[in-house]
Amino acid sequence: MFELPEYVVLANQINKTLLGKKVHGGNLGNSPHKFVWYNRSQDEFNRLVKGKVVGEAKVRGRWLFIPLQPGYTLVFGECGGKILYHPAGKAPPKKYHLFVNFTDETFITATTQMWGAMELYEQGQELKREYIKDMQPTPLDPEFTYTYFDNLIQEAEAEKKRSVKSLLTQDQLIPGLGNAIAQDILFQARLHPRHSLSDLSSRQSKVLFDAILNTIDEIIAGGGRYDEYDLFEQKGKYVRIMDKNALKSPCPRCAGEVKKIQYLGGSCYFCLNCQR
Repeated sequence: MFELPEYVVLANQINKTLLGKKVHGGNLGNSPHKFVWYNRSQDEFNRLVKGKVVGEAKVRGRWLFIPLQPGYTLVFGECGGKILYHPAGKAPPKKYHLFVNFTDETFITATTQMWGAMELYEQGQELKREYIKDMQPTPLDPEFTYTYFDNLIQEAEAEKKRSVKSLLTQDQLIPGLGNAIAQDILFQARLHPRHSLSDLSSRQSKVLFDAILNTIDEIIAGGGRYDEYDLFEQKGKYVRIMDKNALKSPCPRCAGEVKKIQYLGGSCYFCLNCQR
């Protein structure tokens, strides 16, 4: 699944490659998928995008916004799979869930392996969509300061008993993060996934805050994670520290044992020594 860093990589590439292109037409794909969410019919989508010009893409959390000017915004959200650019003359993939071609005969396709939203809104209406309209600040927003983060911890802990993994991955408290990124953030912060928010010291909360920002920056700099694809179908170069491959080797920091547990709906990998 794309998380915040992968969407930033895609947006940057879209702005270098697609900005200003004129849309010739589009369709909602050739492979039905019950977990791909559309808000337009095939004919309506094609009619509305035809003749529009690609504007500057932006990202919030796990949502990518591509203006189609004038008047519309193409939205990808909570997606896993591939969003790809194809040069003129190249054949499209055998299966795809969204297709938009341009007057210069280049085109993009989107294909999801799990689920995701691929929706077209009148400009501004996308901000009223569920999961977008009440989104809290993301780690890349100016409002995401340490003071904000410290207050978020206090509020989240007061609401119900939470762990640090719950803070990172549940209820969109920090939009844009998921289980994959959370593993490395917790490793960098030397925190066990089950560590209670109520037991966080001021020093630990600052270390966790820095680990969130630093990990996201590193993944973006690496072009995304090694098992996700960019706009040109190239895998990212950021290799996760704590994932299934970590079980094969000792901890890269202390040479301790790496452990796997199931917790809060996903696998957690952590060092028994570093992350007590």
